[in-house]
Amino acid sequence: MKQTRPWPAFTITQKAERSLLNGHPWVYDTEITTAPDTLPSAGEIVDVFNHKGSWLGAGFYSPESKIRVRIVSRNANDRMDEAFWRRRLQYAWNYRKEILSEQELTNCRIVFGEADSLPGLTVDRFQDVLVTQTLSVGIERLKPLLFPMLVEILRQDGHSIRGIYERNDVALRSREGLEENKGWYPLDGRSDFGETITEICENGVFYHVDFENGQKTGFFLDQKYNRQAVARIAKGKKVLDCFTHTGSFALNAAYGGAAHVTAVDVSQSAVDMAHRNAVRNGLDDRMDFVCENVFELLPRLEKEGCDYDFIILDPPAFTKSRKTTQNAMRGYKEINYRAMKLLPRGGYLATASCSHFASEELFKKMLASAAADAHRSLRQIEARQQSPDHPILWNVDETDYLKFFLFQVI
Repeated sequence: MKQTRPWPAFTITQKAERSLLNGHPWVYDTEITTAPDTLPSAGEIVDVFNHKGSWLGAGFYSPESKIRVRIVSRNANDRMDEAFWRRRLQYAWNYRKEILSEQELTNCRIVFGEADSLPGLTVDRFQDVLVTQTLSVGIERLKPLLFPMLVEILRQDGHSIRGIYERNDVALRSREGLEENKGWYPLDGRSDFGETITEICENGVFYHVDFENGQKTGFFLDQKYNRQAVARIAKGKKVLDCFTHTGSFALNAAYGGAAHVTAVDVSQSAVDMAHRNAVRNGLDDRMDFVCENVFELLPRLEKEGCDYDFIILDPPAFTKSRKTTQNAMRGYKEINYRAMKLLPRGGYLATASCSHFASEELFKKMLASAAADAHRSLRQIEARQQSPDHPILWNVDETDYLKFFLFQVI
């Protein structure tokens, strides 16, 4: 017999049960075997049982998503009240306080979705602004409770928070039946908190962050320590930074003592912001900026015989689904092959992928193939991942997405 519970009950397949027992938090629409006669509303908390009637967890119900239930609790005593959600947010913040320095806490990811048992919620902090993305209908429904609560938790620790800016201009929201939007979230009786460009300092480098119009939440915090690794070996080298975005790897290379850095991006607005950041740091005298497609640039530079010592490849995700993974790997191979051909023997290559579907195994296989075709060998210096404020749960593959390698090409 099923336990008497306050929420609508769903029964799932044995395959889904095994997945939940192994720690994964998702139940797909095809894995539900029985549902209540009256279906719950979008974002409502529901219970999940196995075919024998044993309770497995409680989570958000999403009637329009293939991910029909996102588990948020595996403790039958949890009441899903205000105290529960406060604990969940406090756990996320306490973890960052443990693993980051006081200065790093001013620019970090505070909530990383499933990795913090808050499925579909991303919260990045840039000084006195929190920038959020809400990608599950359950979190959308809870925003009026969660957002002021998180601000209160940070303020109680002495951290000044001006406002919350929502970056919900992402197509993924449609899968949850949610509309796209962006703008300031009403807080403290206000709905406008002024300028949407702020300044942060990371690894000693200053950046202007446009959290209204920049990619994702405005700045990629997950490469923080990988940028430090680049800076350590850039001294005296001529560096080419491809897919520079707002110039983060290029600036770290210049800050680390590179002789010259060329930063390239297909977006003119990104190139303009990168140049602005270079001026802000007093590094523009050793940098130049190019607006061009990297796939066209690298073959041209090879023909021209350019003499870069160090090439950095940090492209956007080439695939966001399993169906397009093979096409993506061809794209990754093309740019890595071209970079290896362009570099002299003894030159250095930093290469990354931020796509979960381009697994580490596939990425390493691609790099080996590119090196063979380029008649080069790779001497690995470091293999790295995302920074620890984007924690990886070993039983949730989707949280493990960033691959970063440093090589000497010989």
